[in-house]
Amino acid sequence: MSPALPLTAAPTGPSADARDAVARLRRAGRRRLTLATAGLAALLVGLVLLRVTWGTYQVTVPDLVRILGGEVIPGASFIVLESKLPRAVAAMLSGAALGAAGALYRRTLRNPLASPDILGVTSGAAAGVVLLLAVTAGQAGGSTDLARAGAALAGGAAAAAAVFLAARSIGGERFVVAGIAVSAAGQAVVAGTMLSLAQHDLQSATVWIAGSLNGVTWGRIGLMAAALAVLLPLGAALHAALAPADVGPDLAHALGARPGPTGAAALAVGAALAAAATAAVGPLAFVALLATPLARGIAGGRPSLPVAALTGAVLVVLADVVAAEAVGLLAGGAALPTGVLTGAAGAPLMLWLLLRQGAVRAGARPA
Repeated sequence: MSPALPLTAAPTGPSADARDAVARLRRAGRRRLTLATAGLAALLVGLVLLRVTWGTYQVTVPDLVRILGGEVIPGASFIVLESKLPRAVAAMLSGAALGAAGALYRRTLRNPLASPDILGVTSGAAAGVVLLLAVTAGQAGGSTDLARAGAALAGGAAAAAAVFLAARSIGGERFVVAGIAVSAAGQAVVAGTMLSLAQHDLQSATVWIAGSLNGVTWGRIGLMAAALAVLLPLGAALHAALAPADVGPDLAHALGARPGPTGAAALAVGAALAAAATAAVGPLAFVALLATPLARGIAGGRPSLPVAALTGAVLVVLADVVAAEAVGLLAGGAALPTGVLTGAAGAPLMLWLLLRQGAVRAGARPA
């Protein structure tokens, strides 16, 4: 019988304490992410329910259940299925797309101002759609939902490519400056093209450019949902693959990561997400910019694409409730486009980020 092997004592001392501390921090971080995801999901469900049942035309929850079950209630069924529910679903999906796009841009470029609306992707997508409206003006049937989605994707991709070529590298302030220039060019194309539209087309384009969810259709929602079913899992995988780049490109390469190609792919997926949302509901200003820092705060400073997507969805649904229903009740029926409210909320945040970045840069400058 062979002699029993001696048991190895568990490591003790500072190294064991450090490993235990790291393990505790990881468990606490995972719990924080789980709680944040569950809490945001519950809040989103509650806001969607509020959006569908409350407002100038109110629907009870039992009637909503009966309508969703297929029963026809005169008046209520039309209001729910053709107005309230499409707006709620479109707000949820577009907010999730923009929140995820903002998370991809922020992690890739490592800049608080990095988002598809600031970097010109949203403006490029809007320019593509407005150019399509100008080309199809006067034609029977006008532009289709699929053509609109394709034009938005082409415009967003062109804007992203222009920014990338102008910056010539991923990261740094040059990328943000190039994005702001491309965004201004996209807005100029939108303004110039709208001047050539006929009165009827101009009115519909103006409502869409303002980020109004009034004209959203189930066809646009279906196309956006199909795009998100592919893009969100792909974006989540790329977002996770970029984690080593958080400690710096040199160490990321040493760990076997490829931050350059992965970052380029993440920016392409983020552009496609922003274009899909823009094609469906119009350019919703600053949603991606708002969602990303809020999501990081909710998640305890940890970057998480699901939390960012849920935060964006909550922001847009909440903005639609306030703009379309709360303001309508207070103003006697007048309602604001959802994009106006998100723009009003995002503008102060952008100014604060600019001031904060300037203060950090000044503090880092040697005396």
